[in-house]
Amino acid sequence: MEQFGGADGELAAAMRYFTQGLGEDDVGRKDMLLDIATEELSHLEVVGSIITMLNKGLKAQLAEGQMKEAELYLMVGASGTTAKESILFGGGPALCDSAGVPWTAAYIDSRGEPTVDLRSNIAAEARAKIVYERLINITDDPGVKDALGFLMTREVAHQKSFEKALYAIENNFPTGKLPGIEKYASMYVNTSQGEGDATGPWNSGGEWDRIDNLEQVMPADGGDGMATVKLNAKDKKVAANMAERTLSDPASDPMTGADIGAGPGAGRTKNGDMGGAANIQEAPARAAAAARKTR
Repeated sequence: MEQFGGADGELAAAMRYFTQGLGEDDVGRKDMLLDIATEELSHLEVVGSIITMLNKGLKAQLAEGQMKEAELYLMVGASGTTAKESILFGGGPALCDSAGVPWTAAYIDSRGEPTVDLRSNIAAEARAKIVYERLINITDDPGVKDALGFLMTREVAHQKSFEKALYAIENNFPTGKLPGIEKYASMYVNTSQGEGDATGPWNSGGEWDRIDNLEQVMPADGGDGMATVKLNAKDKKVAANMAERTLSDPASDPMTGADIGAGPGAGRTKNGDMGGAANIQEAPARAAAAARKTR
């Protein structure tokens, strides 16, 4: 079901590549995308046929009602589908993922820029390959294994095609047209330090200006680090009025609803500290004791 109607399934792949192909101006990439999109639809047929065959007996039993209720529920569970899926779809394939979530066009993440979309396609094929690999690991049916092995390997082949198409674009990184700003492009800011801090080619060496002392670059643009905006005189006056109206009084300490309704575990309030649980294991017993006091 995941590979039929899931986020990385065959329908999502077909729609992703088909719509990219329609919008592609490069003749070679258009041909490749439409070829692979068409093949993905044939893979959708393969996955749907597997689902149908695995549920053939269940479909008949649901239709004819010849089994006792408990036996039928056991058969539903053994098929890997939920009772809801079986009742709604009769054991046939449906455009849902493995959790019963309906397929949605929101799965299609194309941006209309080949250096972006090809990278996304490469990642999508890699994700689909891993799902097929895991499905192979949890079935002992030889025929299913063969079919899944074929589908898994085609994901590898498609990834190779997308890689070749990406690197056939001479300047493919960074994505898009505008160059990055030079002083930021090779900066690595080591923001998480302490135990577990590590170095490697992703943050060290001649390609990086590694920053370990954050005070050297904060703020990175040499400004004051404050978020500021210029307003015209009219807007500035209105903003000042709003700020004055919503001004907080740090000297006030009013009685609030949290104080009035405070119970165990509320922390210190104006009514004192009524204690709480020492840990989460103790919390249910303390809650039960508090409930008894309020009766």
